Amino acid sequence: MKLATTLLVFCVTALLALGMVMLYSSSMAQVGPRYLMTQLACCAMGLVACGVGACLDYRWLKKVAWPLLGLAIILLILVLIPGIGKKVHGARRWIVFGGLRFQPSELAKLALIIALAYYGERFQKWMPTFRGGLLGPGAMIVVVLGLIFVEPDRGATILMAAVSTILLLVAGVRWRFVAPPFCLAVAGLVISLWRDPMRFGRVFGWWHLEQNQNGVNYQAWQGMLALGAGGWNGLGLGQGRQKFDFLPEHDTDFIFAVIGEELGVIATVLIVVAFVTLVICGVYIAWNSPDVFGLLLGSGISFLIGMQAFINIGVVTSALPNKGLPLPFISYGGSNLLIMLACVGVLLSIARHGRVGRVALENEELAGPEASPSLTA
Repeated sequence: MKLATTLLVFCVTALLALGMVMLYSSSMAQVGPRYLMTQLACCAMGLVACGVGACLDYRWLKKVAWPLLGLAIILLILVLIPGIGKKVHGARRWIVFGGLRFQPSELAKLALIIALAYYGERFQKWMPTFRGGLLGPGAMIVVVLGLIFVEPDRGATILMAAVSTILLLVAGVRWRFVAPPFCLAVAGLVISLWRDPMRFGRVFGWWHLEQNQNGVNYQAWQGMLALGAGGWNGLGLGQGRQKFDFLPEHDTDFIFAVIGEELGVIATVLIVVAFVTLVICGVYIAWNSPDVFGLLLGSGISFLIGMQAFINIGVVTSALPNKGLPLPFISYGGSNLLIMLACVGVLLSIARHGRVGRVALENEELAGPEASPSLTA
């Protein structure tokens, strides 16, 4: 367990440090150090949340599972109301408090995972049944993902649908119960894309990248050019050219392309290795947790981080159609960074209590039956 937590902390620290350096490199010509200072402030708050989460007993989250989910749903409703939710690029995803912006869908990701983990433990014996394993958690998933979907935020919807499905399977839900609603969800997504010309154009253009390099796939094409220009060793830190008004969203969704251009293939491969290591450590911590709640919570968090990184890197490398998801710990965005660091704190808490519980069990076994209370006393 000690090796897993050490590797987890090392990978997160390395990704955070790289993110700060590359954020300044990608935005210094446009806004100077302003984005970096904002990200540092959010990182400080996130590290506090991480520390608090690591020190507290993760089982305390059971008490706030339903209130936290309710708060997330309320915020998701409020963000859709004109005058409260801020509309950017045709989507209402942010609530503005003074000069600060908060994205409710980020809180909803963690809240949904906590609620599903609590439900999976509380109704563990009913999870293999259709009513207990699908209808109950399915209602929570439909409400949260439905509100995220209408913002619209297709990327976050697909991400959380995948994470929720994995979490339910880990909790014991049978494949034959999950498959039909999964197919219906895919069909609904296809229909929604068909009726949305802009997003359907992105998917269609993804199949013909070169023919649409100056149209709907301009961003993806510029990202590929940035990755190709970097080669093995990169052009050098701060020497990238695509960030100068060629590559849109170069400090958020497509910062991975800037890293590839300036630091080369070696750096991008190391980032992939760091995320893979992080997920492996998270799953190991989850599977060695002292209870079912820790198992489900740790698994959900690990796959949330890993799948979000997978989708982001897949989009930048044109392996997947364009979806607006940030790269965890690296992309500019305070809401995502804060929640991701809080998730790491919860994983560390699960690891701490898992280690303590296992040591106590080993000590009890070494002490022998005479150390156990007498059943006849």
